[in-house]
Amino acid sequence: MILWRVFGAVFGVWNVFQSSGLDFRLVALGSVLPLLVDAPSGVMSYGHTLVLAAAALTVAMAVTAGRGHRLRRRRALSLVIGWFAGLVLGGAWAHHELFWWPLFGGGRPSAPLLPPAAVVVVLEAIGAAAAWWAWKRFGLADAHRRARFARTGRLDVAAGG
Repeated sequence: MILWRVFGAVFGVWNVFQSSGLDFRLVALGSVLPLLVDAPSGVMSYGHTLVLAAAALTVAMAVTAGRGHRLRRRRALSLVIGWFAGLVLGGAWAHHELFWWPLFGGGRPSAPLLPPAAVVVVLEAIGAAAAWWAWKRFGLADAHRRARFARTGRLDVAAGG
């Protein structure tokens, strides 16, 4: 479920915001954070709740408040936007007791961490298609564009992309 989340997040966030100012490295990392948080338990749990993602957003905004924090705020928001994208792509919203925890009870929320294997294969294939789209759209065959992305996390549309 890595390709699906990472490149699905890049595809979705680019097409919603169309901002070259976001750090897409952090969008990609944020998209897998719910998985990383919940992997030790083996089920979707706290990492897939809206309250934890909203808390991360609140911390990001509070820590980067004031003048002189534009780059830090852009990076923090990129990570949190990726986290929200990961919740959408992971299907956490389909489990209302989990997604809206603790509104439906204070017990430990849980749902299967991964869908059935056949669904994983299909989603990873879609993620691979999104990776191909990103490669072409942002001209990442060009070494200079790849180096800029690796250095800054920024993506911009290539000519003819």
